[in-house]
Amino acid sequence: MHILVTGACGYIGSRLVPSLLEAGYQVTALDNLKYRQVTLLDCFTRSNFEFIEGDIRDKSLMKNALKSVDAIIPLAAIVGAPACARDENLATQVNVDANRMLLDLASPDQMILMPTTNSAYGTTKEGQVCDENSQLNPISKYASDKVLVERWLMERPNVVSFRLATVFGLSNRMRLDLLVNNLVFKAFTDNYLVLFEPNFRRNYIHIDDVVDVFKFALESFEIFRGNIFNVGLTSANLTKLELAKAIRNHVPSCQILISEIGKDPDKRDYLVSNKKLEMTGFIPKNGLELGIKQLLSAMPLFNLRNFSNL
Repeated sequence: MHILVTGACGYIGSRLVPSLLEAGYQVTALDNLKYRQVTLLDCFTRSNFEFIEGDIRDKSLMKNALKSVDAIIPLAAIVGAPACARDENLATQVNVDANRMLLDLASPDQMILMPTTNSAYGTTKEGQVCDENSQLNPISKYASDKVLVERWLMERPNVVSFRLATVFGLSNRMRLDLLVNNLVFKAFTDNYLVLFEPNFRRNYIHIDDVVDVFKFALESFEIFRGNIFNVGLTSANLTKLELAKAIRNHVPSCQILISEIGKDPDKRDYLVSNKKLEMTGFIPKNGLELGIKQLLSAMPLFNLRNFSNL
């Protein structure tokens, strides 16, 4: 099977592409190298790897890239509420317009495995559990745009939408602006964490489980076709305070400070059910504790440069 991965040198793509190559897939990786990343350098030794430097907004380039592939995993995006707020026009071009074009250019026979976001659930009532049929309440441009693209996506025959929880863990294209990664870094370097609105709850997922769910869906596409799935750890529906305490278990000297002044710009607060995905036979293998340990082990490297999409 021949797979096109856009945003291939990004946080998830840098883990996904090598894994797909190792599994024997033919992979065309497309990225504009905005962050001058060389995360897929080792892949160039593989005969089943092809790289295209380019922009997903380029219609001619995308048309050619799509010609011979069986499946598409469109990872290229301006990711997260802060990055989208920083340049809303660019976010619309990349997250909405380019995906609309991709959906129009793709053949109905081509499989599309689209990462969306469970941040679309927004803020919910206390105790409410969000499943794939729950009403969506996006409260950021990033989430609203993802909802729109998912709606277009589900009008097609050979598609699956993965509403990803907040991803954490190590990648060659590291991001320390993601919540778990960020708090582990701050706990290690500052030895204290300041939390705003500490009872806001969200769901989390290890990056290697995100990689595995894409591979699992490729191998069992008939089960996934035409469906939306939440992708998160059932054991990690946590408040920010619970997350901070889990990190402190590994950094005992870290102090947790609750600030009554100021507000969290990210107002997401929800519980998520991942039962639909688990019923397919896919069970995440990498827990939060493992991810925290892995992040802490790599801390000496993180002081060498800033890892962020901002």
